[in-house]
Amino acid sequence: MEDGRGRTLPVYYASGPNGRTFPLLKTMLTSACERDCLYCAFRAGRDMRRATFRPEEMAGVFLDLHRAGVVEGLFLSTGILRGGANTQNRLLDTAEILRHRLGFTGYLHLKIMPGAERGQIARAMQLANRVSINLEAPNAARLHHLAPHKDFESELLLPLGWMHAIRSEADQRLASSATQFVVGAAGESDVEILFTTASLYRAAGLARVFFMVFQPCPGTPLESHPPESPQREHRLYQASYLLRDYGFDLEDLPLDKDGHLPREKDPKSAWAEMSLREDPIELNTAPRERLIRVPGIGPSTADRLIHARRETKVRDLSQLRALGIVAERAAPYIILDGSRPPHQRSSLL
Repeated sequence: MEDGRGRTLPVYYASGPNGRTFPLLKTMLTSACERDCLYCAFRAGRDMRRATFRPEEMAGVFLDLHRAGVVEGLFLSTGILRGGANTQNRLLDTAEILRHRLGFTGYLHLKIMPGAERGQIARAMQLANRVSINLEAPNAARLHHLAPHKDFESELLLPLGWMHAIRSEADQRLASSATQFVVGAAGESDVEILFTTASLYRAAGLARVFFMVFQPCPGTPLESHPPESPQREHRLYQASYLLRDYGFDLEDLPLDKDGHLPREKDPKSAWAEMSLREDPIELNTAPRERLIRVPGIGPSTADRLIHARRETKVRDLSQLRALGIVAERAAPYIILDGSRPPHQRSSLL
């Protein structure tokens, strides 16, 4: 998106919990950084022009854009200067100005810096709607290939545990938490990423896991490393939602012998081909946890189906379409009142 002077603004569209998308300013307090992550465009020692905002400047620029209707929310990160705790204070100062001096009540996502203190994280969770710290890799061995001077356990994983504990102990609503992986730069398999993802959903109460497909950046040590396919990122998101929202376990996912998801079909359809083609689900009697495993049926449409079948038998694909179910995707894997519906085999996306 461009401003009135033809300058490109880092505006992205985020998805809210109700499915509504909204424009989000995604920016940094400073592009200077003392860390030397091997893939990062802002790593220390890279020859580039740096820019820095003071907290009051950043808050003012954002609020001007917000009042002009350009953006609704702010995703604020930063490079690290003079340690994680000092840098976290600058992020907190910006959030304090926005909330208490300028009266902004909209969406705010604050990054948590490696080395931030527990009390700083607690304050960030009071000020923001979401906080996140990037694991970058699924384990310490893989992280060494991306950021050899970061400590996976103490700097990255421990703060995610603090977020969960702080939220559990609080008597007020606090920010949700998230993390992000860089996909394809450290030789990691999908099962490594998804094992850590499943563990974090279960043990750290994460609201979201993000995946960023690796693209080499000139002037970094990984500039000659091949880029990763966006399709891999897409499949990881789909598998992540199955773990978070659909009751799937890691063992349910259709991983190959090398620990990777299929690229040619989505993981839910691949699972259904193996598990439901010869053992279809009767939609008139199946419990919710079985219904949402059928391709074309999600949590909300499963709830509508359960409500509808209390009033009448579901016997026809047209009834499913009326409920918002993608009937053509569901048809090969279901029974309707004792009979398998007719269907045409279609490609699995």
